[in-house]
Amino acid sequence: MKKIRTIFVLALVALGAAAMAQTNAGRYTVVFYNQENLFDTIKSPGVDDEEFTPTGAKQWNSARYWKKIDNMTEVFYRIAAEQKAYPAVIGLAEVENRNVIEDLVGNKKLLKANYQIVHYQSPDKRGVSTALLYRPDQFKLEGSEPIRFTLPNQPDFRSRDVLMVWGRIEGELFYFFVNHWPSRLGGQKASEYKRQAAATLVRNAVDSVYKLHPDVKVVIMGDLNDDPVDPSMTISLGAKGNPKDVGPGDLFNPFYEMFKKGFGTLAYQDTWNLFDNMIVNYNLLNSPQGQLRLQKTGKFYGNIFNRSFLTQTSGQYKGYPLRTFVGNTFQEGYSDHFPVYLIIGR
Repeated sequence: MKKIRTIFVLALVALGAAAMAQTNAGRYTVVFYNQENLFDTIKSPGVDDEEFTPTGAKQWNSARYWKKIDNMTEVFYRIAAEQKAYPAVIGLAEVENRNVIEDLVGNKKLLKANYQIVHYQSPDKRGVSTALLYRPDQFKLEGSEPIRFTLPNQPDFRSRDVLMVWGRIEGELFYFFVNHWPSRLGGQKASEYKRQAAATLVRNAVDSVYKLHPDVKVVIMGDLNDDPVDPSMTISLGAKGNPKDVGPGDLFNPFYEMFKKGFGTLAYQDTWNLFDNMIVNYNLLNSPQGQLRLQKTGKFYGNIFNRSFLTQTSGQYKGYPLRTFVGNTFQEGYSDHFPVYLIIGR
């Protein structure tokens, strides 16, 4: 009897996963998640990834790697369970190469979604890049391009490219920009010019797209290493926090008001930051009746997936995101960032 019951439960799980890939038509989830050092175990030439090898400081071996893969896919599976459908589009940051992304989408928890990959290797010193996963039954890919990020008078500067991907959802043209802007290494103010340069690069790209496709719908997502109120966001990118202030050609940050209310996606020295942002354009915020538009869920347009299983429950970092390592101590966690997501529908 116990064996029959186990088989029955497994069958129900399989049916549920299949249903998630197909249901909730007309409603699309778009996710961004910083994977926090999703490295393989092999030393790559020309990049600083020694600590993520079996002989490195973190003793990064196959068992730990596959635990990390399983953890990250569990997050997407839980989001899918809540939304009753696998996300249509997922943006990733801090992935080392295409191989680790293929291991993500090949995990049994995600197989039913049939995720396809858009990835270009960035010149980042640590070897990490951004990527985009998409369900081909929901997002019809038309093209992609990495936008190289450089700094004037700094020829040795190496960072992550901005990943630009375009295609259609229900026939409507969408452009997705996946970002991982320069960190605050050296101090917030001292490094601010780098993120302002990244923001200007993205804004110029969006404006160029607008000229070609005035009706385009845009989603800018990523770990921007700045909060929604910082100059890179409000001035260089021009993302507004109040939807009533957003006019044609403008950008809207759904996480601005959440940050003002005390929400965050990562914590440092007992202070919450909201570095993980998803920004949309006027066309997506104020679509005509019958077209796809950004949906408000509860009080806010933005959503932070900060569930208890992703949260440190005790110790010095209680309440913080449950990360893979604290220092070099492996704690079998997920990421130092919470995922964020938007809902798009009619």
